[in-house]
Amino acid sequence: MATTYPLPKFHFKVAFGDSEFNCTEVSGLDFENEKIEYRAGADNEYHKTKRPGMFKYSDITIKRGTFSDKSKEFYTEWAKTVFFQEGQEQFRGDLTISLLDEKHEPVVTWKAQQAYITKIQSTDLKADGNEIAIETAVFVHEKLTLL
Repeated sequence: MATTYPLPKFHFKVAFGDSEFNCTEVSGLDFENEKIEYRAGADNEYHKTKRPGMFKYSDITIKRGTFSDKSKEFYTEWAKTVFFQEGQEQFRGDLTISLLDEKHEPVVTWKAQQAYITKIQSTDLKADGNEIAIETAVFVHEKLTLL
């Protein structure tokens, strides 16, 4: 009889469009179905009925270490197309986050459709700190699906 264990959350990969990149943290992978409360005027009881409404998705925040050879990827490639809408590239794309097993195969995959970057934050600088430099990108999207 094989024992199954929960998946560790530290082994994952992130891809945006055609480019795949390493990162240290991904947050905002949540779904919410907003409720609609309604009470008809002719109801005899004094309470509202609750029905499912529209879906709501959080922004996805990605954090990664700053590297000397790829430190400008968020800024030069994506920010130019998103903020300044320069070039022929589309500034929207599918953001795919995959949780991997020990064989490096995707087990759980989240797909954020029509995503684009709304915020890029450089690392903070501290003369007395010894942490690594982390840069942050915030993506908004139209729909989040679990594959």
